[in-house]
Amino acid sequence: MSDARGLVDAHHHLWDLDRRPQAWLDEPGHEPIRRTFGADDLRSAATRPIAGRELRSTVVVQCVTSVSETQELLALAGTDPLIGAVVGWVDLTAPAVADTLDELLAGPGGPYLRALRHLVQGESDPEWLQRPSVERGLRAAGEHGLAYDVLIRSHQFDQAVRLADRFPDLPLVLDHAGKPPIEQGELSGWERELRRLAARPQVRCKVSGLVTEADRQRWTTADIRPVWEVLLSAFGPERLMFGSDWPVANLAGGWNRWAATVEELLADCSPDETSAILTDTATAFYHLNSLTPKPL
Repeated sequence: MSDARGLVDAHHHLWDLDRRPQAWLDEPGHEPIRRTFGADDLRSAATRPIAGRELRSTVVVQCVTSVSETQELLALAGTDPLIGAVVGWVDLTAPAVADTLDELLAGPGGPYLRALRHLVQGESDPEWLQRPSVERGLRAAGEHGLAYDVLIRSHQFDQAVRLADRFPDLPLVLDHAGKPPIEQGELSGWERELRRLAARPQVRCKVSGLVTEADRQRWTTADIRPVWEVLLSAFGPERLMFGSDWPVANLAGGWNRWAATVEELLADCSPDETSAILTDTATAFYHLNSLTPKPL
């Protein structure tokens, strides 16, 4: 029987290569996803329920450093009943960042803007998140009622911890669990730093993007389980949220295989813990029930 509370996918992407090139897709290994992906493609791909929950709502996340992309995602969210929130991008360092946020929030689909993200994983500056210009932008985000998605690699945790300490009232969520080095098999350094960040109570964490950090062709649930156990211990289920990282997940088995893996990992969780991870944490963090439902 299907659970009426449904499933929230707290992290996926959409892109139209005819409208907006994605330069990162030109990198070797991305050939299987080097095409346009729309919301209907996600509906077709995400057919497997998790713990009886069928996909009900999603959070679409920016891919490129483009305000225009964010505008396109917001306009789509304003009309597509599946998309409940958008994580967008603005130039946090721009003096007029507050004006840009005002324009986005007032534009088509603007109320669906719930968080911002920057590709910090690609920044070489180990103090990028501590730059005064960036902090000014993050302060503007908080003043506009927005959260912040933290996209870092496992060697960048220190600046994420400092961010959490500097902005205790800014809701933060760690994307992809900080990209643990699963394929390398050495998780102790990642675990130590993740627990430091998890000690900051305003931080949530997405159980997403893990399969592409493992051996993409040969990973098994056993490879993911050590990371899962650390996440449960560090954050507790009430601060974890399921995400597919689709269509990037297609590089390592796809939406349904990841869904089956998550259901296996949830086997020892209580119904309330399962509900938190699959629905409740993301719903609260991204305010998914705050607008009038869109027509189907």
